[in-house]
Amino acid sequence: MTGYKNFILRGSLVEFAVALIMATAFTAVVTATVAIIMDIVGKIGGQPDFSSYAPGGVSLGAWLTAFISFLVISAVVYFLIVKPYTAAKQRFFPDEDEGVPADVALLEEIRDLLQADRTV
Repeated sequence: MTGYKNFILRGSLVEFAVALIMATAFTAVVTATVAIIMDIVGKIGGQPDFSSYAPGGVSLGAWLTAFISFLVISAVVYFLIVKPYTAAKQRFFPDEDEGVPADVALLEEIRDLLQADRTV
């Protein structure tokens, strides 16, 4: 029973479950946004679904609809999620200066000690 309790309460499992739930809920938001944008594209182009488009008898409509949907989804995710998140992260949690790595600092200290011994 202890092993099962440790498995269930392991932090990464809980974090993964929360991420999955949030992603599922967020999918609805992205899908609704894409539907709005595709409706706008439909108003401009006459129809939001190009499934019936078949120039020369080649059915390109389904592919064209999927491709435009992909472009809209990627734009929505990038401009409404990634860019604002990155800007907020930099504003509220700026990157700290990494400074000198520990191994380089140790080598510099050894170098300085060796130089000090030569001058004595």
